[in-house]
Amino acid sequence: MRASFDPDIFDAIRLELRRGCLVLAVLAQLREEHYGYTLRKALSDEGLEIEESTLYPLLRRLETQGLLTSEWREEEKRNKRFYRLSDEGEAILTQLLAEWNGINKSLNKILKEHVRR
Repeated sequence: MRASFDPDIFDAIRLELRRGCLVLAVLAQLREEHYGYTLRKALSDEGLEIEESTLYPLLRRLETQGLLTSEWREEEKRNKRFYRLSDEGEAILTQLLAEWNGINKSLNKILKEHVRR
C-alpha cells in the first residue's frame, strides 16, 4: 500500500529542489551567449523546462549579483538582450559544480542504501 501525502507539501519541496538546480543549469548554459528564448529552448531541449516568469527574474537577479553580463543587440529586426556568464560567474559556477558533484555523490550512496533496505 502506498502512503498518501499532502500534494501542497510535495509541490513546495519540489519547488525548492528545482530552484537551486535551475540556477546551476542557467549558469552552465550561459557559458555560451544566449538571449532569453534560446536559453529557455536550450534548457528545454535538455529536459529542463522553465517558465518565462521564472527565467527572466532569475536572469535579472544573477546579473545584479555580478554573475552574468548582458547587452542589447538587434537581431532579426528585433532588439534582444543577450546574456553571458561573467568572469565572477565562471568562478562561482566552477565552485557550484564541485559542490553539486559532492552532493550528488553522497545522495547516490544514500539512495542506493535506501533501495537495498
